[in-house]
Amino acid sequence: MKKRLRVILLVIFLVGTFYLLLPAPKNFPDLPGAVKSVEPGDTTQIANVRAYYTDMPRKEVVRFYQDYFSRSPFLQIPLITYKLNHPPERIREVLRETQQSTFVEEIVHPLRESVFINGFEWNNDPFTPGEARAVNILIVNGKTYQFKITLYYQPSMVWQRLLVFYLILILIYLLIISYKGIVERWKKK
Repeated sequence: MKKRLRVILLVIFLVGTFYLLLPAPKNFPDLPGAVKSVEPGDTTQIANVRAYYTDMPRKEVVRFYQDYFSRSPFLQIPLITYKLNHPPERIREVLRETQQSTFVEEIVHPLRESVFINGFEWNNDPFTPGEARAVNILIVNGKTYQFKITLYYQPSMVWQRLLVFYLILILIYLLIISYKGIVERWKKK
């Protein structure tokens, strides 16, 4: 039993370390058919942020970036990826208090990095009364757009990932040893 447990933990250790060392997709491609925002806060003022004006629906935008973010640039190895749907207020905690939002989705690599996709649909703003929404119209270069999409990439440092993962493995090992000790004491009674 001890040998099998050690082999299982060694395999988890090796696979987990490989997963955590894989490079992440960082340089996100521009949204097709969209105009890149040059507003303050959407370019270089805040690290890892970029924004676009588009008419592409929410599902297509999220799918576009999820397809890109779900593979490592190293040999296109698939990464464990899941998607979280947050309330619009969440982006104000994560990015900036003045961020307009009608939806926020987060694409996560567990124990690694994540990317927030914030969308603002000017005519569907839950924080602005219907008659006042016209002040939020997204007009860029004389064209009206339905959405403003803001990407916020949250990286993590490799040493932090590995430290957390190794501590988790150590705790799992200690819990298994403790559990086995408790079971053995019950058997003796």
